[in-house]
Amino acid sequence: MNPTPLLRRAALCCLALLSACGGGGGSAPPVAAPASSPASAPTGPARATAQPVRLTNPWGLAQLPDGSWLVTQRTAGLVRVAADLATSQPVTGAPAVDSAGQGGLLDVALDPDFATTGHVFLSYAEPGSGAEAGKAGTAVARAQLVGNALQGLTVIFRQAPKVAGGAHYGSRLVFARDKTLFITLGERQLGSPAQDVAQTLGKVVRVNRDGSMPADNPSFGAGARPGLWSMGHRNPQGAALHPTTGELWVSEHGAQGGDEINIARAGGNHGWPTVSYGCNYGDPVGTACAIGGGVHAPRFVEPLTWWVPTSIAPSGIAFYGGAMFPEWQGNLFVGALAGQALWRLTLSGDTVASREKLFEDLGERIRAVRPAPDGALLLLTDSGKLIRIAR
Repeated sequence: MNPTPLLRRAALCCLALLSACGGGGGSAPPVAAPASSPASAPTGPARATAQPVRLTNPWGLAQLPDGSWLVTQRTAGLVRVAADLATSQPVTGAPAVDSAGQGGLLDVALDPDFATTGHVFLSYAEPGSGAEAGKAGTAVARAQLVGNALQGLTVIFRQAPKVAGGAHYGSRLVFARDKTLFITLGERQLGSPAQDVAQTLGKVVRVNRDGSMPADNPSFGAGARPGLWSMGHRNPQGAALHPTTGELWVSEHGAQGGDEINIARAGGNHGWPTVSYGCNYGDPVGTACAIGGGVHAPRFVEPLTWWVPTSIAPSGIAFYGGAMFPEWQGNLFVGALAGQALWRLTLSGDTVASREKLFEDLGERIRAVRPAPDGALLLLTDSGKLIRIAR
């Protein structure tokens, strides 16, 4: 499902000006999924413009009250990007990270009461020490932003256990309406820990801002780690609150195909690695190799939509509610890494009604997507670009 000619011409025109043409990957519509009908495109041109600032392995971003943006760089620390998106300055005091593989400094989120607390929350791959030397795990730290420095850095959460390897950290941070914090956690490419409630690998956890546990978290039975919200996740690298329901939506990577969009509800089990519409690595790709038969329900939570046979590697996601593109109101945008595109999903309640693949000609691995106050969309790419989608 490609962009309409009008949108495609606008993107190509911008790309010609930027001298940044490139190909994009894709995927077929989902098997037996209700999200395969083509989406209608927005009226008027949508232009993709790379901004002057250049970054190193950017991963997450959050806007400060003065209009500037905090941007995490996976291998190069935290920076503050000016409101005009032209320059950046380093922010000191970020935690030490393990940047091997997919690790490093990952997401960033502002305290819901940032105006009074000044608190910034960072997720990252934390290197182990002592008996855990050579291992790593997703951690979350809180610090106060004073000028361009973080002060009083305190770790409020650590994934348990730390394990060897440098993949599947998950690591998106989203504050709920009640100001508790959701943390998405990958299963570190180990599979089975996602079904083990004694570990926080392959889970979504919910904690208070000081790291304590909310009393109304769901129960996962005897021996369960505190903080568990949902389980059976593989590598949830995108997360956002639905603007109407306040529920947490997540994107997560499948294996060979089987990338998913899910609603992570309290106590839900999303099935990995027992079931997936994707195939195990090395299997011939096709519906016959779907892990566990593919269908999740009734034992596990069925994904809202999925991509087969080719993975798009979904990353950051965002709901759109701006004024610049009224025809996009309520749509969900999904960045794609392997797919090198921005996907637009139209919704009917909790149903994905249609999907559209946009800006594949950028040839960029889109790591994060965020709405800007003026209604534009900002994209972070693995190549270090900050791209503005606007009219």
